Amino acid sequence: MHDRIADDRLLATAEAVRAAGRTAVAVSGDVAEPGEVAAFVASAAAALGRLDIVVNNAGVMTETPLLELSVGEWRRTIDINLTGCFLVTRAAAPLLVAAGGGAIVNIASQLAYRGGVGLAHYSAAKAGIIGFTRAAARELAPQGIRVNAVAPGPIETAMTAPYATPDWLDAKLAGGLIGRLGRPDEVASTVVFLASDSASLYLGQTLSPNGGGVMP
Repeated sequence: MHDRIADDRLLATAEAVRAAGRTAVAVSGDVAEPGEVAAFVASAAAALGRLDIVVNNAGVMTETPLLELSVGEWRRTIDINLTGCFLVTRAAAPLLVAAGGGAIVNIASQLAYRGGVGLAHYSAAKAGIIGFTRAAARELAPQGIRVNAVAPGPIETAMTAPYATPDWLDAKLAGGLIGRLGRPDEVASTVVFLASDSASLYLGQTLSPNGGGVMP
C-alpha cells in the first residue's frame, strides 16, 4: 500500500492488514514524480516478491470555479490524478509481465461523465483516466495484463469531508437514487472483482458503483 508520505495512518493500516493475517508493506512517494514512482513500485515488488495487481487510487480534489481556477491548481490535480496513474502503470507493467500477467484497476469518478461545478480540473483528470484505461487495455492485453477502471459516485471519505455541508450534500445527492453518500467498502468490492480471475473478460471497461447518479 502506498501514500505520499509514510505517516502514522499508512503504517497503522499496514499493521492492521498484517494483524488480519495478510501480507502488507507500506511504501511512499509522490505519484507525479517519475523517479519516486519507479522507486516505490520497485520497493513494493521487492518486498512482496512479485506484483500481480495494481490499483491506481491516488487523488486530490479541490472545488474552485472555472474562472478562478489557477494554472497551478489545474496542473497539480492533473499531475496527481492522471499523470500519476500513467507513471505507476508504466513502472508496474513490466513487473506484472514478469510475474506472468495481472490486473490494473484505475479509479475514475462519475464526474468523468457528468462534470461538476467547481470541478473542471478534477472532472478532466477523471475523464482522462477512462480514456487512458481503454488505450492501456489495448496495449497491455497481449502481455497478459487486464486494465479496467471504476467510476464511483460521491463517497464518504477524508477527501470529501471538508466540503460536506448540508447544501453540498444536497447538491451531490440530487442526481442519485439512494439518497446518501457511498461507503468505501461499497466501491472496494468492485475493485476486488476487477482484480480477480472472475473478471477475465473485462478489458478496458469502466464499472460505475454510483448509486444511480450516472447511467453510462
